[in-house]
Amino acid sequence: MKKNTHPENYRFVVFKDLSNEYAFLTRSAADTKDTIVWEDGNEYPLVKLEISHTSHPFYTGKIKLVDTAGRVDRFNTRYGKKTEEVKG
Repeated sequence: MKKNTHPENYRFVVFKDLSNEYAFLTRSAADTKDTIVWEDGNEYPLVKLEISHTSHPFYTGKIKLVDTAGRVDRFNTRYGKKTEEVKG
């Protein structure tokens, strides 16, 4: 194997899905400042995820539309009139 190709900070890290509180422990080099105490009593770095295989529609079969901060409404007010003019 080539020397100096792998990161130095490769260690155990907990990834946590914030939408459903699912967490798993794996090895990673992801940078994070947060930590969490895992089931084994040890403290590990924590990487917060917006979505994982337990909450992604492809894996769960459930379609979930999340409109944070009214993005759809802002799009419609900004561009809705223009698209109606083009159609008519």
